[in-house]
Amino acid sequence: MKKIFFPLLITAWTVLSCVSLDIPPKNIVSDDDLMGSQSGMSVYLTRLYTQMPWEDFKYIASRGFDGNSWLGCLGVEGTGEAVTRDDICVSFTSESASWWGRAFTLIHDANHLIETLPKYRDRYPEVTYNEFLGQGYFIRAYAYTQMARRFGGVPIVKNEISYPFEGEIEVPRSSERQTWDAILEDWDLAASLLPTVPTFEDTPNRYAALAFKAEAMLYAGSVAKYNEQVAGRLTGLGEKTKVRVIGFAEAEWQECSNRYFAEAYKAAAEVIASGRYSLYRKSWAAGDKEAQYKNMNDMWRDLTSPENILVREYSYPILSHGLDAYSSPWIYRMPLSAGTCPTEDLLELFDGFDRYPDGTIRVTDGASHTLGTYLLFDEPMDFFRNAEPRLRAYVIFPGDVFKKTPIEVRTGIYTGPLPIAPLRDNYDFSQRGRFYQHMAQYTDESNRTLFLSPNVNTGEVTYVDGKTGETVTTWAAGQNGPFFSNAEATMTGLYLRKYLDPDRPLEEIGEGKSDQPFILMRYAEVLLAAAEAAVELSLAGQPSPIGDDMLLVATDAIRDIQNRAGATELSTKLSASLESRDLVRKERRKELAFEQKSKWDIRRWRVIDERNRDGFWGVQTDHRSWSDGNRFAFKGLYPFYSTQAGKWFFDICFENRKTFSYAPANYYFAIPSGEVTKSLYIDQQPNR
Repeated sequence: MKKIFFPLLITAWTVLSCVSLDIPPKNIVSDDDLMGSQSGMSVYLTRLYTQMPWEDFKYIASRGFDGNSWLGCLGVEGTGEAVTRDDICVSFTSESASWWGRAFTLIHDANHLIETLPKYRDRYPEVTYNEFLGQGYFIRAYAYTQMARRFGGVPIVKNEISYPFEGEIEVPRSSERQTWDAILEDWDLAASLLPTVPTFEDTPNRYAALAFKAEAMLYAGSVAKYNEQVAGRLTGLGEKTKVRVIGFAEAEWQECSNRYFAEAYKAAAEVIASGRYSLYRKSWAAGDKEAQYKNMNDMWRDLTSPENILVREYSYPILSHGLDAYSSPWIYRMPLSAGTCPTEDLLELFDGFDRYPDGTIRVTDGASHTLGTYLLFDEPMDFFRNAEPRLRAYVIFPGDVFKKTPIEVRTGIYTGPLPIAPLRDNYDFSQRGRFYQHMAQYTDESNRTLFLSPNVNTGEVTYVDGKTGETVTTWAAGQNGPFFSNAEATMTGLYLRKYLDPDRPLEEIGEGKSDQPFILMRYAEVLLAAAEAAVELSLAGQPSPIGDDMLLVATDAIRDIQNRAGATELSTKLSASLESRDLVRKERRKELAFEQKSKWDIRRWRVIDERNRDGFWGVQTDHRSWSDGNRFAFKGLYPFYSTQAGKWFFDICFENRKTFSYAPANYYFAIPSGEVTKSLYIDQQPNR
């Protein structure tokens, strides 16, 4: 957000005493300086917005809000979107830089604005005054939303007091219901006060408040409903206060869930009805996959997109990030690469692949990827010829072009006979640590038929190509890996494309040199919110809160997104069914991949832990295929070249470096232990 994220140094608000004159020293900024004029308010709002817990390029789930983009990556927190080599690739169960303490600093400053600005009301036109007050409510609502998603019930402070709390002013945690009700009230106040066109460019307007309200209420409605489906009901009272700090009482959860989903639907429906936003289609063309791919590839950098509702802008060297430095393909590593390695599990969500009877992607002519013989392709991209253009805009396929260069991705070279049976004799989760370098085809030096590269420019192989008859000498894994001893190239056979800058020259790739914007909220998410809320309300037997045909609105929203994406469009109207619910969820996972959204979605749906994951994980799966009961893992799509055939084939197996675990208690973060120890009222989460 270019206009509100420029560097400013602002002195503390504490008024220092003066020996003989009751006059503030010249280096103290007063409320009159800041809130008495529009220019002063721009400074104050800048201070608040620089504290906002935006989850963008600078946010890594395991680290929290530490404010840098070291090892910048997206979607690596056990969502199934991607993996990375580093210790940041863990299930989303905590943050090392907790939002708890930082939240109350921001809430204090928002409360100061809300309480103090009325003293200066006569200095502003009414619309301007309302807008500045609305900004305070927006900031407080967002700060509390981020707290509630992590902790459940939290201390609700709606007047200005100091933090950390001391003595008589210490505030206990509210119940989770009270917390979400307070958040709803703030979002409504923000939406009622903010104008449709803000005074300061790229700050939230009325529709941004409504869109974020819809996001928050989807979370609240989901928690109220799906906590009930976690074994033993996920709810509990604080030991110190006996307040229901997580979950909802048995007599209230259904009413709360319906109310929150209704509020989400109303907010999303108003944004849709405004006509102010639309899906990005500047280079889209019906039936033209290349145009549809280009359209979705362009939209992430186009600040004039009609889809953008709220964007955080970057501008090198004032404010920048490091996504390109850490998540580009190996040949562009500066100083690292492949920080975001998309998984085969992500591909399973998308249309355009041949499928086995169980619905999974086909790579052999057998009944599953472990049976039969491999399908052969002239070029790697032939495997993806019918894939959704949206997926191609998100993921760099083996052999596809990035920065005007084909990205050579090859796990290895196979010189054995045809037809080719699956390389591994066991693809079970229990065998995930036994990777290609452990196979007899590679380890038997006297009869080696599989050639691999432990690192770049290693694993030299000479062969006679069965297609051309030429003698070829090359490195087994080519330019971009995977390399089995070096995880700085792709670990899964795939690279991230979404949000990388395809036009940034190589010499400009580096730590802290990237400045493409991050879209915090866009219209597609509003459509998805309306669709999900509509199906959830219909499942509960609830009427539309605004009297329309909710399921028709939901159907049109999903079709609009699928049409723009180049996906297979819905042929029938959505219904009040689990099948429709899961279809909307699947579409949400596809559309919002790598946008810091999926980690929250699968948490609020309560579908990560072992006992609940079978119900929805993008596609229906047998849990034995991905878990040993305690841990789970994700798969890669590994391309090989057959010298005998002169063709390519793909193998699907578990990525062997990363596993994840999750338990129902992890749906809520633990309260920082120091806060619990020093407080008379702050409770640790129940059962921790």
